[in-house]
Amino acid sequence: MSLSRKFLLGLSPAGFHRLSYTEWGDPRSQHVVVCVHGLARNARDFDVLAQALERHCRVLCPDVVGRGQSDWLARKEDYGFPQYLADMVTLLARATEHLPAEGRIDWVGTSMGGLIGIALAAQPRHPIRRLVLNDVGPFVPKAALERIARYLGKAPRFATLEEAERYVRVVSAPFGPLTDSQWRHLTEHNIRREADGRWVMSYDPAIAATFAAPLADIDLWPLWDRIDCPVLALRGMLSDLLLPGTAQEMTRRGPRAKLMEFAGIGHAPTLMAADQVEAVCRFLLEPER
Repeated sequence: MSLSRKFLLGLSPAGFHRLSYTEWGDPRSQHVVVCVHGLARNARDFDVLAQALERHCRVLCPDVVGRGQSDWLARKEDYGFPQYLADMVTLLARATEHLPAEGRIDWVGTSMGGLIGIALAAQPRHPIRRLVLNDVGPFVPKAALERIARYLGKAPRFATLEEAERYVRVVSAPFGPLTDSQWRHLTEHNIRREADGRWVMSYDPAIAATFAAPLADIDLWPLWDRIDCPVLALRGMLSDLLLPGTAQEMTRRGPRAKLMEFAGIGHAPTLMAADQVEAVCRFLLEPER
């Protein structure tokens, strides 16, 4: 495993904050893949995928502000997509700093990371060549948001790593069947130890503030219809966030996504299973037509 951890600065209304990201592969590569995690996750969710891609690409996996090893925001009301988009544009600026005109940037986004990708790829002159959306689309139903709100920011403190893993296995059960080592990986990289020796989740509980207001469906179809790059949509067949009707509509309008579904999995595929990793790699590495 040849990852390195790096940092850059983002800017919020309250000042600068530090953003952490992992980097894999040859930093001189002309093919860059940016992988952005879900709402309460972090960069290390992509370790398996990054290892599969690093022989061919430079892979950048950020911890969105308030998660992982990135700073927490001073003003909690600033957690939201305007800030996340601004920070990811800063990351894209670094990714393209030494990239030649013929270079390529691809985006892999799980859940929240996919919504960020949709918003970016809908902009004029965006740099994204190919977009992978992992169990998310331009319509997110209110019921799925309400389910997330029931646990987000409310995790208990854990006396042991084993306690933490039991909790992760429960709240992340929709991820589907994973090996013991995979569950341990997802746990170890999503918790932090406090001064008293107890363990807590490695995100700022204040990211849940946006779920305190009355929730409503998220409708991004106008953005979807403006996307002009090839899209691969991945869906857990038991997902309550990317509904079957939404997924099918994504194949018929806008960029007309290619859809792949995985049995026995809800929200969201972990991109650890061989068939999931193969699907993403095949899409990102296939020759240009």
